[in-house]
Amino acid sequence: MTATRKGRIAILYPGDRQVRQNATPDNNRLALIFNSFSELDIEAEPAVYHDDFCEEVREQLLQVDAVLVWHNPIQDGRDRSILDPMLRDVSAAGVFVSTHPDTILKIGTKEVLYQTRDMGWGCDTHLYRTLDQMRSNLPERLASGEPRVLKQYRGNGGRGVWWIALSKKGAGPNPDTLLRARQAKKGSVEETMALDAFFKRCEPYFTGEGRMIDQAYQLRLPEGMVRCYMVVDKVAGFGHQAVNALYPAPAGAPPTHAPQPGPRLYHPPSLPEFQRLKRILEQEWVPALQRKLDIDTGALPILWDCDFLLGPKNEKGEDTYVLCEINASSIAPFPESAAPVVARAALEAIAQRVPCGSDPLKN
Repeated sequence: MTATRKGRIAILYPGDRQVRQNATPDNNRLALIFNSFSELDIEAEPAVYHDDFCEEVREQLLQVDAVLVWHNPIQDGRDRSILDPMLRDVSAAGVFVSTHPDTILKIGTKEVLYQTRDMGWGCDTHLYRTLDQMRSNLPERLASGEPRVLKQYRGNGGRGVWWIALSKKGAGPNPDTLLRARQAKKGSVEETMALDAFFKRCEPYFTGEGRMIDQAYQLRLPEGMVRCYMVVDKVAGFGHQAVNALYPAPAGAPPTHAPQPGPRLYHPPSLPEFQRLKRILEQEWVPALQRKLDIDTGALPILWDCDFLLGPKNEKGEDTYVLCEINASSIAPFPESAAPVVARAALEAIAQRVPCGSDPLKN
């Protein structure tokens, strides 16, 4: 990098060959990010990715100083088994990659809910590494009569996230015991199925490195979900969704009348009602997460989010918050307030990697 150059940024997102050939900074869902780099007099280039032309994208990324990645763990029937090794190679060559695949494995899978269950954002959470383990332990937890939420290790869009409960409280769970079950994927409706049938439905979640996480259902879910958009270790905005995945049907109504998720409303980080959550997250929970999972601040994602449900009120009558997911692979949409902070953070990350005298923030 020369002393007069501020840095070259690539933004990676999925698409086919035609999308790649026609890509511009303006014709994609990340236009806000591209525009924020432009306002800093930095040119960011699209890096449209598909497994079919992975090597072509690799060569492009080796020419830039940093790549910001937006790619779901499951995209059009494909996973990241080809993309992630390529990104590791590019990172090893000296390109700043965010979010780095190794960081995603630490915080961007559902297992983080189990690993951090003893932190202030945790709840009653269990991990099933095998289907046999789930068959052995889940029935006992269902016997309490309280619903559970099961989540596959990696996924997005509510795929493999299930609300389940016994159809009749007090029933002794056995393979034929009937369950009420509903997947969080948009458009799903509640089903009634035997416990053994549910286990068979879950078999694909245990293939390869697969596993499932089991959390207590949060009774205050109908009060909404709060998404905290993080840029490195600071909150850059909020999303609030009143009707969210697994929202129950009105009292007395059939399960099929459960409302589908509604829109998420976006807010700047100054929104008054979430300032206590912002303070706890920045000052307590993120540092605790870093210590527990051995993550340097420089390895935190440029853009990620933490989703919270409301837990029981504490002794002071204040809301508590329960983490239900961390997203670190593909964060979009996001509040407008986050975009310029993302651009600045990316330049600061480059500044930490370039030789002395060529700091991209000083030109």
